Parts: sequence; structure tokens; C-alpha cells
Amino acid sequence: MADLFLPTLHTFAMNNIFTGSCGDFRFRIKPNVVKNGKEVNMEESSIFAQFWHGPFCYEKSQMEGENTFPMSEEGRTALKTWLEENI
Repeated sequence: MADLFLPTLHTFAMNNIFTGSCGDFRFRIKPNVVKNGKEVNMEESSIFAQFWHGPFCYEKSQMEGENTFPMSEEGRTALKTWLEENI
């Protein structure tokens, strides 16, 4: 099984979208960050991921799966496992 790279939880908490691939497997991760003033509310925030197979970019592809995970290290680990299971 391929080992996918995912950025740190801090990257997602800063509201950064991440895209990656492994062969023809592609994925896009978009955080949903909820803030209390200037601070990120990790309990209310989440990470939304989608994947597809093929040579085309996100905008030109049909999504094959999507899932939402908690904004936590456990959620990040579950996200990585889910993606690896769908390669």
C-alpha cells in the first residue's frame, strides 16, 4: 500500500486546501474552520475530503467518494486511512 503524504493538522487549521495524488488516484482536502474570535475552535471545525481516479484535475473530474472528519490528530489519521483504503 502506498503511503500518502498529508500535511500537519496546523496546515488545515490555517484553512489551507490540499490536493495530492498517488498514481491515478487523486484527492482534495478542504478544511471547514470555525473560529472563536482569533482562535480556531478545533471541536467545531472539520476536514472535508474528496477523491477520484484519472488524469484530470478536480474541476474536470467526477468525484467517487467524499467524507468529513473531525479537526483533530485522530481525524487526520482516520482521513489518511480512508484515502489509502480507496487507492
